[in-house]
Amino acid sequence: MKKLCFLALALALVQTLPALAGAPQQPKAPGIESKDYVWNEPVGEKAEILKLKGDAERGRIAYRVCQGCHKPDGAGLRDGTYPQLAGQHATVLIKQMADVRDGRRENPKMFPFAGKHIIDMQEIADVAVYLQNMKIPHDNGKGPGTSLARGKELYKSDCHDCHGENGEGNEKKFYPVLAGQHYKYMLRQIMNIRDGKRGNANPKMVKVVQNFNDADMEAVVDYMSRLSMPERSAVRK
Repeated sequence: MKKLCFLALALALVQTLPALAGAPQQPKAPGIESKDYVWNEPVGEKAEILKLKGDAERGRIAYRVCQGCHKPDGAGLRDGTYPQLAGQHATVLIKQMADVRDGRRENPKMFPFAGKHIIDMQEIADVAVYLQNMKIPHDNGKGPGTSLARGKELYKSDCHDCHGENGEGNEKKFYPVLAGQHYKYMLRQIMNIRDGKRGNANPKMVKVVQNFNDADMEAVVDYMSRLSMPERSAVRK
């Protein structure tokens, strides 16, 4: 059995590596560092994908190229290497994919699987609907739980208006669902936004977090990692 598993893995690698070796490098588009940057401007490929009607069944098939990292249930990894995608707003998923494809959000690890040479615009719309319809897992990676009172205070004062009481985000405004997301993933992203390392960051959020010290970052993200949306959560096993 072990030999069969090894052979299957080897075959998959042989089939995948040539395609990735010849894949184009991720482009670079001006981001928040540019004085002309407009967050979420309704133009380009993103605008075209948002006009398409996604099909969840087609999305299930197209998602196969993604599930090696993000897992079949969309849960990603608890250590935050890969984000939890299940239950995320389709608008948010489409925006982030388009930003990676354009190079506004730098992600060389994801680009070989998300570039235009691998997945087309209709498939992105399909995958986004498929993931949005998934139930949100309960067992996401959580923080240490040592400063939750401080984290709740910061969330209520600085994050609640955009991301909601239970981390539900806002589909129409492209604000992501936070409920069920991994602590280490969110902490890395919020620090990148604060430090100017995420090119497609929302300037409104940059203003909010730019004065947070590391302890505040850890506290608020710890609190966020414990948010849940019972009506959209997976059934506990």
